[in-house]
Amino acid sequence: MADSLPSGPPSDPKPATATNSPEEATTTASSTTTTSSTPEAELPAVLPVSVFDTLVLTASKILHKEPNCVRIDDCNDNSRVVVVGDVHGQLHDVIFLLQDAGFPCDDRFFVFNGDYVDRGAWGLETFLLLLAWKVFLPQRVYLLRGNHESKYCTSVYGFEKEVLAKYGDKGKHVYRKCLGCFEGLPLASIIAGHVYTAHGGLFRSVSITPSKRSKGKKNRRIILNSETKPLCLGSLEELSKARRSVLDPPWEGQNLIPGDVLWSDPTMKSGLSPNTERGIGLLWGPDCTEDFLKKFELKLIIRSHEGPDAREKRPGLGGMDIGYTIDHVVPSGKLITLFSAPDYPQFQATEERFKNKGAYIVLNPPCFDVPEFHTFEAITPRPAAKPYYDYEDVIDSDEELDLASMVTAT
Repeated sequence: MADSLPSGPPSDPKPATATNSPEEATTTASSTTTTSSTPEAELPAVLPVSVFDTLVLTASKILHKEPNCVRIDDCNDNSRVVVVGDVHGQLHDVIFLLQDAGFPCDDRFFVFNGDYVDRGAWGLETFLLLLAWKVFLPQRVYLLRGNHESKYCTSVYGFEKEVLAKYGDKGKHVYRKCLGCFEGLPLASIIAGHVYTAHGGLFRSVSITPSKRSKGKKNRRIILNSETKPLCLGSLEELSKARRSVLDPPWEGQNLIPGDVLWSDPTMKSGLSPNTERGIGLLWGPDCTEDFLKKFELKLIIRSHEGPDAREKRPGLGGMDIGYTIDHVVPSGKLITLFSAPDYPQFQATEERFKNKGAYIVLNPPCFDVPEFHTFEAITPRPAAKPYYDYEDVIDSDEELDLASMVTAT
């Protein structure tokens, strides 16, 4: 944690000072402060394993009871909903975001779109901070799952090694408990009946038909077969029935919806197609965004999943310089990509950095469907820290996944 972060009571979000359109407000905040790094050896002294176990167990019980798609309907005229994208272990930027937006409270909801860990040096502290808020205000703080909350990604992009380094001989225990908690994170949210949020985005329909019953009177079960048919969008009912408690969502078989929700990306090309760049999930076009919004009477989709490194390789889509992009504008509403990790990634192999801003969205009454964008810069100077993964050689943007390794990890 930082030694000299701003103190005093949290302030309300700053008023908008510039606008993208009459409906969308944007404000930029400064996040310069003086920080220092806490040595790895001190974390178990600050947060002993016994305290860690209690926190994670309490949070896991809450999370596992939540549905795949949490509905946030108890908003009123005094409420605000803050939506946050990827934060990737950039603890000091997360603390600034919480202070800038105003901490969670009775009339301020938070929805986090996942990717709390990996790449950044403080993934464990970041995740535990947000878990503590979840335990403290379970009906006001909602933590969704990102694709990096998995065994495969955390073994490649640093979180596993970070935990082992910080907790030593108890590190494997701490890591296993985190993985168990990841499995309980919901996949999506619907805010005030108008806004759908998820880490990656949309998902396919998985049509399952009964085939035959196995022989024998006892423990008879139905063997299910997936129909082979053209890709089409899935329903919220199908999302609600998906099995999310898997460490690494499968890219084949019958349980495809979790992988789609966590790994899919938008495109400007119409239709629904396999996401061959990532090897898992889908690509969906503006027509699919329109169909999804219209079918479920929504106005807005807020997803995350793509930082400046990923967007650099996506022709036709906007860059992530200011922490968000408006990707699809269709008759029924909009699709937005939101990224909340400024100056990302923390460790970059190239000499020239992206120097992107982070952003969060505030949704206001009465309908909570008009995004108010707040952008912010990274905390400077960033505390010195060492990487927990080989950032010079690791694949960029989670592309070309080693699917065989995912099977082994699972």
